[in-house]
Amino acid sequence: MKFLRWLVVLWLWVAETLEICPESCKCTQRTSAEKTEVNCHKRRLQHFPSDLPEDSWIIKMENLLQELPANFLTSLSKIESVNLERNSFKSINPQAFSGASRLMLLNLYGNQITSLPPKGFKDLLNLRFLMLGQNQIATVKPDMFTGMRNLSDLDLPMNSLTMLPPNAFKPLIALKVLDLALNRIQKISPKAFSGLEELLFLNLDNNGLKNIQAGTFKPVSNLEMLVLDNNLLSTMTSSTLEGLSNLQELYVRSNQIEKLPADVFRHTPKLSQVAFTGNRLNTIDGNMLANMQLKAVFLHNNPWRCDCNINSLVYYIAQTSANHAALERLRCVSPEEHRDRPVHQLKSEDLPCRA
Repeated sequence: MKFLRWLVVLWLWVAETLEICPESCKCTQRTSAEKTEVNCHKRRLQHFPSDLPEDSWIIKMENLLQELPANFLTSLSKIESVNLERNSFKSINPQAFSGASRLMLLNLYGNQITSLPPKGFKDLLNLRFLMLGQNQIATVKPDMFTGMRNLSDLDLPMNSLTMLPPNAFKPLIALKVLDLALNRIQKISPKAFSGLEELLFLNLDNNGLKNIQAGTFKPVSNLEMLVLDNNLLSTMTSSTLEGLSNLQELYVRSNQIEKLPADVFRHTPKLSQVAFTGNRLNTIDGNMLANMQLKAVFLHNNPWRCDCNINSLVYYIAQTSANHAALERLRCVSPEEHRDRPVHQLKSEDLPCRA
């Protein structure tokens, strides 16, 4: 008899769960807590369901949605994660996320969003991760990020940004990761990164940067990794890296850099890995590299001119304990008698100075 009563209770609970689950979606309730995961992935929905379970804590909604209604999360007091990637949103209702103070992850990747509403995320006080990649966002302004004082990861790759204005991310005082790769950024204000004292990783890969003003990175003094690959940078000086006293990894591959001053790393005492692969370097001061605590150096695919000006580099390669495999990939491009010769095989007597 007890077993029969238990079955009846179970059936009623299942019936109730199924009853409040939106049509075409799958709802799964955690047994350890009154929380429901709502999975509506790839059901070709064109409108956001209005009958979500009140105990929803995860929503997955990759569909054909074109707009988000105002206050659509207000009644969901337990919501922590909302995945809205690969829909057809072109804009965000300024009130869409009102009241969602417990939300920790918001994924809007792969939509058609062109702009973010001022203060549109102001209620997302506990948001940690915001994914906005592969949209068409053309500008960023500080009021777009108002309220998100606990955000740690902002992903904005593959958008249409052309510049970063002053104080662009200033409200994001806890930000650790900022991904701006694959945009069209050509200009960065010296104050663009103001307020980002906690930032650890900055990705500016694949943009259109020709130069970076002195002191641009001073506000991000705790930065540990900086990626500047695939831009149009022709110079880099110590003032470019000013303020980066905690930087450990620097990637400047596939740019147009022709020369590195002997003091270029003066402000980066903790640097342990550098990569200048695929630039236009023809010489470099090996003594500068020797005076650093580098564990990995990547300098191949540069047009090395193998004359007496490269002596210190040859000596550095012979003496360093850094990654020899990568350094042994360096090849002479000129003069003709040394073309294609491995740099590490050269001797001092091979490198006369020419008038």
